[in-house]
Amino acid sequence: MNIAVIVAGGIGSRMGIVDKPKQFIDIYGKPIIVYTLEAFDNNSEVDAIAVVCLAEWIDDLRIFLRKYEVKKVKWVVEGGKTRQESVNNALKILSKECGDDDIVVVHDAVRPLVSQKIISNNIHAARQYGAVDTVIPSADTIINSEDGETIKEVPRRSALYIGQTPQSFKLSTLRSAHEKALADKKINSTDDCQLVLELGENVHLVRGEKLNFKITSFDDLLLLKAMIKLGKTEIS
Repeated sequence: MNIAVIVAGGIGSRMGIVDKPKQFIDIYGKPIIVYTLEAFDNNSEVDAIAVVCLAEWIDDLRIFLRKYEVKKVKWVVEGGKTRQESVNNALKILSKECGDDDIVVVHDAVRPLVSQKIISNNIHAARQYGAVDTVIPSADTIINSEDGETIKEVPRRSALYIGQTPQSFKLSTLRSAHEKALADKKINSTDDCQLVLELGENVHLVRGEKLNFKITSFDDLLLLKAMIKLGKTEIS
């Protein structure tokens, strides 16, 4: 099986919105998370979807799933206090019903413009390598500063990439990485690939796309609205 895990447990505090998490912001009559879910629901290689959601928004999510006829959501999982805990909550459920070699495609709910190509390439690469990360080459020079005031170094741009999601793994690999992190008392990781690296496994790269951006600011919301309105991207 190929299972998408959509992480929707955040509250969007960086955007300063107090009445709802950013994944539930309405864009042209549809919450952001629904655009994201539709992308995976419409992918023929995705067999099932698990959504990790804030407890107080689970009822709303179920209403949206019915209203927009998202068919593949099999599990709705309560989110944790951190992203790491949220993903681990999903892994606990999946481990009871899925096989060790099944593919888990972990994706941010607030990256609604993920393309079918990215999703399929993640599934194929994860099946081949066991662990993959979606990235795009850095178009800008990256500055490393330890104190926020002076430059420590300017890394070679050709070796630098910007990480996106999905991040995709064999279920057994990701579960082992989370188990090791907890054993090492690491509880607040924001990146599953980092946990897999700490397990001693290689993580291969899958090419992402600039439009697969994460909604973190009002500028991102404006860009998302423009892309949807203009129909310049594949959103389902």
